[in-house]
Amino acid sequence: MKTKFASLLVVYFLVTSVFSQSNLNNYKYVIIPKRYTFLKDNDQFKLNSLTVFLFNKYGFQAFMEGEGYPDDLNADKCLALNADLLKDSSMFKTKFQLELNNCEGLTVYTTKVGESREKDFDRAYSQALRNAFKELETINYKYVPNNKVSQPVTKDNNNQTEVVKEIAQLKAEIENLKQEKETKVVISETPKPSVPMGEVSKVISASDNVSGVLYAQAIDNGFQLVDSSPKVVYKIKNTSLENVFMVEGKNATLYKKDDNWIMEYYENNVLKQDVLNIKF
Repeated sequence: MKTKFASLLVVYFLVTSVFSQSNLNNYKYVIIPKRYTFLKDNDQFKLNSLTVFLFNKYGFQAFMEGEGYPDDLNADKCLALNADLLKDSSMFKTKFQLELNNCEGLTVYTTKVGESREKDFDRAYSQALRNAFKELETINYKYVPNNKVSQPVTKDNNNQTEVVKEIAQLKAEIENLKQEKETKVVISETPKPSVPMGEVSKVISASDNVSGVLYAQAIDNGFQLVDSSPKVVYKIKNTSLENVFMVEGKNATLYKKDDNWIMEYYENNVLKQDVLNIKF
């Protein structure tokens, strides 16, 4: 499975790279959302405004979502690419990657990862975003009108249709392999219940207690843990101890033991432990 997964990734990125770079200049505008999914508020930390500024700085025509579109863009939304900011951060790094999708939801361009080691969110987010933009300085973007961009796929552009289908198929296969791999990891790493002397301790696996993986999104003084809906399942607050958090709204403590995240709390005077599958 590992060999097949790696091969699919290589083919996918090669096909996507060739297809993306040859088509980026065919789009006239870039639309930036008012709020990125990993943030709570519109334009929080001025991150969305900074994205608009940086796109315009490097030769694009960028607009905030729903604000003052030109007439041709109002008439044809397929003239624009929709920007998204992907966040993959750890406790020590903030990592951003820009993704540009067309009106059909297909990814046209994805930047390399921009990183920051700053601890303050304002500085870390700004620095990581600017670093993600660095490669856009060198691509010499220039709009080249292409009627095929704003028209449905027809028999006259069969080659492009095949590429689009191939990319979609590769995405689906990669996602299926990821899910199979993730399921096996969760099952194999589920710890066995233990009963300490003098008290009852119930250990619940992540698959029983929380549906799938929980993703940590940074908030003030801690993180919020969301599922794939996305829905906020827990909010956790920082403490003075490393890898130890307080669970908001629940008299519980979350801490890391070996490779597992354990939420410990009392229920009817019985100490309980839940094992959570958290991705930071």
